Amino acid sequence: MSKVHPESVDFHAVGVSSDSELNPFRIVQRQVDEAAQHLKLDPGIHELLRWPLREIHVSLPVRMDDGSTRVFQGFRVQYNDARGPSKGGIRFHPEETIDDVRALAAWMTWKCALVDIPLGGGKGGIICDPRTLSSGELERLARAYIRQIGHNIGLIKDVPAPDVNTNAQIMAWMVDEFAFMHGYNEFGVITGKPIALGGSLGREDATGRGLMLTVREAAKKLNLDLKGARMVVQGFGNVGSWAAVLLQDLGCKLVGVADVSGAWANPNGIDASALQAYVKEKKVAAGFAGLGNPVGSEEILELPCEILAPAALHNQIRKDNVARIKPRILAEGANGPTTPDADPILHQNGVYVIPDFLCNAGGVTVSYFEMVQNTYNFYWDLPTVHERLEQKMVAAFNAVHDMSQKYNAHKRLAAYLVAINRVAEAMRLRGWA
Repeated sequence: MSKVHPESVDFHAVGVSSDSELNPFRIVQRQVDEAAQHLKLDPGIHELLRWPLREIHVSLPVRMDDGSTRVFQGFRVQYNDARGPSKGGIRFHPEETIDDVRALAAWMTWKCALVDIPLGGGKGGIICDPRTLSSGELERLARAYIRQIGHNIGLIKDVPAPDVNTNAQIMAWMVDEFAFMHGYNEFGVITGKPIALGGSLGREDATGRGLMLTVREAAKKLNLDLKGARMVVQGFGNVGSWAAVLLQDLGCKLVGVADVSGAWANPNGIDASALQAYVKEKKVAAGFAGLGNPVGSEEILELPCEILAPAALHNQIRKDNVARIKPRILAEGANGPTTPDADPILHQNGVYVIPDFLCNAGGVTVSYFEMVQNTYNFYWDLPTVHERLEQKMVAAFNAVHDMSQKYNAHKRLAAYLVAINRVAEAMRLRGWA
């Protein structure tokens, strides 16, 4: 008989966030309330938009390599599917909470609406530290998760994807478990898969490429020459590294970078392509020649630059530090890096904010392209993916910019006005309120 890990679990407290003003789901609700007031939404639609339509909480027994059984807690939130099947990643993180997942599912709802793809928003998470798990334990955890939620997902229901600490291999295990459960292959049930299992070309750099495209369009509005424009990137994972490389290709100069191993400033410039290759091998930036001088984790956001791209954690730009953060363009690669209290101050200070669910929407857009290709079993070449991604990102950028001009609103509010109006219209047409 296998042993069960002895740690006790308070199942009523698992994954619950505090009600502080920095709680991401409370922030989502405040942002919805502000947009609803401007749009004069029907009270019923407004209230429904403040909450997920459905949530799944699961317990996942996993046989560990030492023969014991450990029980992990997981979630899947399907926030709103008025415009189409839910779409959103699955993250493995030791500090995951249900409110984090709710907030991310809501942002996915607005993100899909903003880039005008026929999907709703969802998100999933498992409370775990993948760094402490072997490859075999990770595979058994991934398969256990699909066994619990597998009857609630699918190409016409809800389509997961990789997120923090998950990757194409984990998606491959999940899609295989789904096929085993149902007796047939449905590769479109999960995106971010390996190319050999129906993945799309262009997925790896999609989020960073979307960030680059929106920065390029913002620079046009500001008459900012990107040749020699200084950029600072906080977070040098997939999003931040590709954004830095692609903006460097447009002539920008990386003068500051931060990741889990530290933060550095180099006014002479850091080679983004070489750093990306180094991080792929070493997993962290520390030790790379040419990083420059170490700086504090807060100081990195305050470096003089034209483009600041927070691509790591939420709640990085707040009321207490926003006055010291003065780029020309704030390109939010991360989800929720700016708190609501900081938005009006950035607007007053003339910072052109590209809000998160516009700026980082390239990933879900190419995930949608992957679903489309899976559906009719015909796959596009890389130039086609890039061309169609550019069309979606530029159209979404212009919709937000025009809405901001129309209401004299800061860019995040403008993005909410565009996205929530589209979701609310679908809800009205369906007779939900």
